[in-house]
Amino acid sequence: MNGLTLAAAVMATVITVYGSLFAYRAVLVVVGLLTTRRFKETKNRHRYAVLIAARNEETVIGHLLDSIKKQDYPSSLVTVFVVADNCQDKTATVAIENGAVCYERFDSEHCTKGYALQFLLEQIDRDYGIKAFEAYLIFDADNLLKQDYLSRMNEAFDAGEKIVTSYRNTKNFCDNWIAASYGLHWMRTIRTEHRARSTMRLATRIQGTGFLFSNEIVENGWHYTSLTEDRAFCADAVVGNYRISYNDAAEFYDEQPTNLRIALRQRIRWAKGHLQAFAESGGKLFLKIFVNHVPTISGMRENSTKATTQKAKPADALAFRLMSYDMLTVTMPHAIVKITLKLILYGLRSVMIFTVGGAFVAGLCPSFLQIFLDLLSCRITPNTALSAWLLLTAFLLCGLVSDYFGSLFTGVYIMITERRHIPPLPIAKRLWYLLTFPLFDFIGDLAMWIALFSKVEWKPIPHTVDRTITDMQPPAPHASDQDKMPL
Repeated sequence: MNGLTLAAAVMATVITVYGSLFAYRAVLVVVGLLTTRRFKETKNRHRYAVLIAARNEETVIGHLLDSIKKQDYPSSLVTVFVVADNCQDKTATVAIENGAVCYERFDSEHCTKGYALQFLLEQIDRDYGIKAFEAYLIFDADNLLKQDYLSRMNEAFDAGEKIVTSYRNTKNFCDNWIAASYGLHWMRTIRTEHRARSTMRLATRIQGTGFLFSNEIVENGWHYTSLTEDRAFCADAVVGNYRISYNDAAEFYDEQPTNLRIALRQRIRWAKGHLQAFAESGGKLFLKIFVNHVPTISGMRENSTKATTQKAKPADALAFRLMSYDMLTVTMPHAIVKITLKLILYGLRSVMIFTVGGAFVAGLCPSFLQIFLDLLSCRITPNTALSAWLLLTAFLLCGLVSDYFGSLFTGVYIMITERRHIPPLPIAKRLWYLLTFPLFDFIGDLAMWIALFSKVEWKPIPHTVDRTITDMQPPAPHASDQDKMPL
């Protein structure tokens, strides 16, 4: 009895301490609500290369390339490179017809996006030289860029930022609740992570597409070839003392899955890559919290700016340690750790219930149990095993309900704060998207557990939304459409 009691108390303490590791994120949420970093206009124009990894994307890649050609940035300073990766359609032909430099790659054994980017940068280094371009931008073939996207990203790069991500909007937000959930998820990351970290000069995270990095990042090549190359890239950058900034003014559109099976497959791949990134980089990030110089995984050279030398100001040194701690919590498989700890605690409580009935649990919180039983109009005494099981079940249900309404509240918050980026929606559809948004997080937790115990292979996500950047411009509201205006 005493041993079980002590073990349960220890586990409860561990859960509390673990939860406190993420308490600082409340500050990020508040800062993200109030402000984001802005970059000044500049007359300096830098030379960029756009990298696109495409597999059987003939339906959508032409629209992306067209949106790049329509940029208000000088076209003479932008070169678009496409790697047609194991394609069986006309992706390469469409890319060339739209003015891109296209390389075809055929390798069925190494088929992740990371390998495709590695191949593409090798070809660029051979034919042009990595230093021929001051910075590189990565997009997926289904993306669309707003007309001023490159100009806005150029402002951030000209301000001295080496790695910059941008505003990820959704091309097909209104298609169904799955696409809308993805859209709200990306906006949630912007509001609760990107905006604050950029303002506070910390490192946010890139998310697969829509980001820029300086040529010095890939002087030694591209070495991020796992299922989620973006997480490994982020961790390596932070270990190398690179901040990852965010530009709220640079906006692009991204197609989201609408099929639940495909969405689950993608989330499982993300989860497996998440686990791989933590195994690969977690130790280095932890070490970086305490040690100034830690070698990167890829051989990326350490950022040599004044703030990262041994003579760095104490505030700068502290910032790099905070960046490492923050990125460690990002790469940590939170869903698995959280649920595992709770299951152990509930398991201990269950053993105590089975062993000594409900006396232990009822003794911990008799008032709550009595209220709970009274609300149910039960006549079960607090000292019975059944009442204790009811209380344990109540704790489990309360946890699920709390998570659901937490996600629901976040969805409402995003719908309000990001309303200018969300298409006009009928009220009924808007409510439906909010009510189903918490399922996105539940699916993510489920995917993490599936990924933990299964072998996951990279498979492409089909893109079929045939929309141009012109289609994404919102129409002027009409007086009769007021009931469809966003919150």
